[in-house]
Amino acid sequence: MINLKKAKIKIFNISKRKADHVNICLHQDVQYKPKHPNFDDVEFQHNSLPELNYKEIDVSTSFLGRKISFPLMISCMTGGYDKGNRINQKLAEVGASLNIPVGVGSQRILFEKPNEEKNFRELRRIAPRGILIGNIGAVQIANIKKIDSITRIIDSIEADALAIHLNPLQELLQPEGELNFKGVINGIEFLLDNLNLPLIIKETGAGFSKASLKKLIKIGVKYIDLAGAEGTSWGAVELLRDKSKEHLSYFRDWGATTVESLVQATILIKSKKLTLISSGGIDDGIRIAKSVALGADLASSARPILKSLINSEVEGTINLLNKWRDQLKSVMFLTGAENIAKLMKVKTKINQF
Repeated sequence: MINLKKAKIKIFNISKRKADHVNICLHQDVQYKPKHPNFDDVEFQHNSLPELNYKEIDVSTSFLGRKISFPLMISCMTGGYDKGNRINQKLAEVGASLNIPVGVGSQRILFEKPNEEKNFRELRRIAPRGILIGNIGAVQIANIKKIDSITRIIDSIEADALAIHLNPLQELLQPEGELNFKGVINGIEFLLDNLNLPLIIKETGAGFSKASLKKLIKIGVKYIDLAGAEGTSWGAVELLRDKSKEHLSYFRDWGATTVESLVQATILIKSKKLTLISSGGIDDGIRIAKSVALGADLASSARPILKSLINSEVEGTINLLNKWRDQLKSVMFLTGAENIAKLMKVKTKINQF
């Protein structure tokens, strides 16, 4: 028999946690402390003879078999409570306007509160032709045996792909953290075998080691979001939420940088067909360009877009991302790259590597 009181408390805790995350990310210092190599260590070589017409430079690319206007994805952020749902709806509007993919926040709430489905369905109404990516945590798919619950979250947004977020650092420091990560690899394999949908395996800010990347490649993962330790520190977020874990403050800046993860990944995938997403520290078009030049197929950003959305609404956020696109195009002009494929071949120097 279901204990309704406990169920309500669990749902309340999930919603409160999501609200805490947004408020802390907007108002507290949760930026990773600089470590090397990072995006500031990456330099382009200037091309004095680009032989290009700036107006003809093509910043479009493809993702999940669809053309997008430039190599950026709005990363998953929040959901499962009123303000979070409104944020997701506005992000869907931004993505649809710019023709770039949008990842929704964790859809775990649907496991405990199925009537939240209406809020997720609204995203597809807002972006009928947009690329929407579902999202669920690694712990929730560990040793999974049935596909029904996953199908429900996919169907709720008519998802074009499903992201599985790996967040052991966040769970470790979270007051409600779930620390049994046994069976996550089995769960990923199960979904790869049973879902007729692309699966994106994403970190949540601590990056990937070579060993972890090898495990994912070995079981057939084709999409990896590196999410390195250069943007939002979820360790910092959770430590601010739970003062009793101050003795674990060493882990505030734990992890591999996005640049380091990218370098490791590109070394491993020379003979593999793998789509790499660069996230963690993406806050302008220059870093999108650096990501692509280092081997990423596209970049992804969360907190800078969230801040813009809160401060300047949809129109202001669209304007911001158009400026990022202009910055990307400017790098391509000054390095002689007429399209994204050529930008991927542009040489860079990493000062601290």
